[in-house]
Amino acid sequence: MKFLEQPPRYLFFTGKGGVGKTSIACATAIQLAEAGRRVLLVSTDPASNVGQVFGVAIGNRIVAIEAVPGLFALEIDPQAAAQAYRDRIVGPVRGVLPEAVVKGIEEQLSGACTTEIAAFDEFTALLTDSALVAGFEHIIFDTAPTGHTIRLLQLPGAWTGFLDEGKGDASCLGPLAGLEKQRSQYKSAVEALADPVRTRLILVARAQAATLREVARTHEELAGIGLKQQYLVINGVLPEVAVGGDLLAQAIFKREQAALLDIPEALKTLSTDLVGLKPFNLVGLDALRQLFVASDAGTVSDVPATTALPEVPSLSVLVDGIAADGHGLVMLMGKGGVGKTTLAAAVAVELASRGLPVHLTTSDPAAHLSETLAGSLEHLTVSRIDPYAETERYRQHVLESKGATLDAQGRALLEEDLRSPCTEEIAVFQAFSRVIREAGKKFVVMDTAPTGHTLLLLDATGAYHREIARQMSGKDMHYTTPMMQLQDAKQTKVLIATLAETTPVLEAANLQSDLRRAGIEPWAWIINNSVAAVQSSSPLLRQRAINELAQIDQVAHTHANRYAVVPLIQDEPVGVERLRALANCHPVTA
Repeated sequence: MKFLEQPPRYLFFTGKGGVGKTSIACATAIQLAEAGRRVLLVSTDPASNVGQVFGVAIGNRIVAIEAVPGLFALEIDPQAAAQAYRDRIVGPVRGVLPEAVVKGIEEQLSGACTTEIAAFDEFTALLTDSALVAGFEHIIFDTAPTGHTIRLLQLPGAWTGFLDEGKGDASCLGPLAGLEKQRSQYKSAVEALADPVRTRLILVARAQAATLREVARTHEELAGIGLKQQYLVINGVLPEVAVGGDLLAQAIFKREQAALLDIPEALKTLSTDLVGLKPFNLVGLDALRQLFVASDAGTVSDVPATTALPEVPSLSVLVDGIAADGHGLVMLMGKGGVGKTTLAAAVAVELASRGLPVHLTTSDPAAHLSETLAGSLEHLTVSRIDPYAETERYRQHVLESKGATLDAQGRALLEEDLRSPCTEEIAVFQAFSRVIREAGKKFVVMDTAPTGHTLLLLDATGAYHREIARQMSGKDMHYTTPMMQLQDAKQTKVLIATLAETTPVLEAANLQSDLRRAGIEPWAWIINNSVAAVQSSSPLLRQRAINELAQIDQVAHTHANRYAVVPLIQDEPVGVERLRALANCHPVTA
């Protein structure tokens, strides 16, 4: 692998959710450790599954992977980091300042913004604290999906600039209390990220046109903040030897080769590796050791000619249940790369085709609904919660309202405060709340960001609810918050999307647990891109289909109140007609 030649100290793996970042990062860590290096593998994904891949509990501390001498791992837990951050700031003043003042500081530090700052604080320490990482020759970062990662990697520069200009008095005063002393740490982090001798960025993608376009945008954005030492890994490419006479395999191969041939111009200069699709799930050391090994995928032995998928419902059956209510909020949630955007578009198109008014939107910074829809349909409107546009809208609103009564000095301080990176979190939450309110009159179908980013948004929603409840306590006034609407099963249906693979199902189950702790009960699960739901003669695809059966059974009988299975189809599901066909595609069963 070219990206593993003369590796620097820091290796960052990033890309759209579901492309295999974690598998490739873990396989890289194993290979370097077994070559005699001491390696620290760090996950910055709020929905990390590194521990699941290795089959060990990791968490917010450095843990030795005993089966691989020299390999250690750490999962930056945003909640644990936030608590430690709060304790660090509040601890010194507890018992010194009045209790009411201490409680006020704690309230200021209770939001999602603090969570992000705290996780970021830990991240920069790994880049700059020589004592913390002195024992490791390589530090490998398995990052969150693209949108979240770009924000994380932009933060050292953003916070450095903000601190250089001074701080204001409003939204981020509480969280910022602990930032000033970190100024030199953030400056060092910026320098480390931009240094090609120390840092290499590996963009992970699939051989899909939309994924490669997103990677090209990521490449340019990260190059713009100084990360220019970039490599490209295209994962899960169907080998030609596995195609044979199977129509589905032929269609997939043709589609992937066309995407590789038409790769965006910005990526053509990057050093590129191709990693072949494997017949096995990438969980456990043996599987990870085989990831970079070329294999004869066309000769998978002892594979039954057919798979015995039991009778399972199609997506249109779920849409029947959704449509019966006439309106409401439908939220597609799940791990990146499981097809949330496609499924959200398919649900919206099917509802609109029945004459129901539908607003299709997304809170995913990296989503491109218009590319998936590729057309228009009566009764269907489409929008996107654009973090940049929403942040600017929020800034202007605050300046026109709060800023209108301020003198020049006060207005300057307010403008300064609104340049804080925290402002984006507030703005996106407000846009999210506006969209939710529409669901009282029509269907609102929301394609959400990958799990970790969505959970941070739900944190903000919960924090807002608690603050409103506190303010309204004892006032005998009726109020409704976005969280209350999300918790109301009559108003909101959460659909958890997954693939019939070990890690996506585990992540979906963890997401369901997180939602239940927030008082939100998922309405249904959707198993997407199922090979078991089609008949294939390709030995590699048949082996993958057999691997799916246990996961489908687990979803059906352990996790889901109701579920649907969407088959892997020959044509890429882009455009209104193909999306309708996807919703009405019935699995082939035994």
